Amino acid sequence: MYTFSKKSLHLQERLSGFMNEHIYPNETVYAEQLKNAENRFAPLPLMDELKERARAEGLWNLFVPKSHAEHCAHGGLTSVDYAPLAEMMGRVIWSPEVFNCNAPDTGNMEVLMNYATEAQQQQWLTPLLNGEIRSSYAMTEPQVASSDATNIELKIKKEGDEWVINGRKWFITGAMYELTKIFIVMGKSDPENPDRHLQQTQLLVPKDTPGIKLVRPLTTLGYDDAPIGHAEILFDNVRVPLENILLGEGRGFEVAQSRLGPGRMHHCMRLIGAAQRSLELACQRATSRSTFGRPLSKHQSIREDISKSFSEIEMARLLLLKTCDKMDKQGVPASVDMIAATKTTIPFLVQKLIDRCIQIHGAGGLTEDYSMAEAYNYARWCRQADGPDQVHHMSLGKQIIERYG
Repeated sequence: MYTFSKKSLHLQERLSGFMNEHIYPNETVYAEQLKNAENRFAPLPLMDELKERARAEGLWNLFVPKSHAEHCAHGGLTSVDYAPLAEMMGRVIWSPEVFNCNAPDTGNMEVLMNYATEAQQQQWLTPLLNGEIRSSYAMTEPQVASSDATNIELKIKKEGDEWVINGRKWFITGAMYELTKIFIVMGKSDPENPDRHLQQTQLLVPKDTPGIKLVRPLTTLGYDDAPIGHAEILFDNVRVPLENILLGEGRGFEVAQSRLGPGRMHHCMRLIGAAQRSLELACQRATSRSTFGRPLSKHQSIREDISKSFSEIEMARLLLLKTCDKMDKQGVPASVDMIAATKTTIPFLVQKLIDRCIQIHGAGGLTEDYSMAEAYNYARWCRQADGPDQVHHMSLGKQIIERYG
């Protein structure tokens, strides 16, 4: 059994109250403001208002780990202590930004905490922590199988006192958002290096740098995820100073690996919240509708679906907490087995579970009248994001065979 610290329990109580008072009652308002916005990728007035409230109530930067306690008022949390908070936020897909805890910014801020110079932190980390700007992580490419990150082809070339960047990226979360001001870009600076994991470099590239073109917004199952969005981006002779490098030349893969582990867990935390809410909605539906002369809740098939869903959420939560506990005690590199197990299990489990809950709602479950269709989309793309399931299964299977074979 995993227990939470007094700090986490206190924050859970306050966050739950905030969700009840300010998030759930504003879901319709949020949808209306987004629908009526002249620019779907501009910040919404409601979001600005809610951010101020969250900051004033001390519910800000909750993701910041204990190792970087100086960057937050609450002193930082372990992964175990943060998990129930992220789960709560995951119940409403847009709410993490209210607390400055949304992807991809949390992962990008951790990269800047771990690898940025003091000058880079002052320029980019501080305004990100303050919620003044947003950021993107540009890694995936359309021309190659980016499931193998060593395949990326974007070219990074040193010319004088500048890096010159040429290439194309896509599904870059946050790139469409007007508040996004900085990209962390991964490309190849040494493509002939015999060690494929030393060919890559990561650079800080301001969004307004000449040569950057937002080619188009992209959708997943019809959702454009506005106002944050995902984009295809062209880098055409984009130039940034040499000092915009992160960690060092040829160390881009190292940065990527350290970033993606905690990020995968944050997605899983939020997905459990989406699953829990879907189950609750399904139970409410089952008690409020009748078919063939009796409530849905009296039908055996409905009870079986509810039972399976409850058990799966409990299993997912325990798997996630076990992984978080190992990360807290042994670090990310020693926890790659559990991270892979969690990443491959929870998005797929949640996708199937939400599908079940949608079915209980009939045709209405497919509409925006409920949270489930968008949550289903989130679960489905999480099976691709931060590495597709197949890659993690392949890596985990290899580890397990070596361990016991």
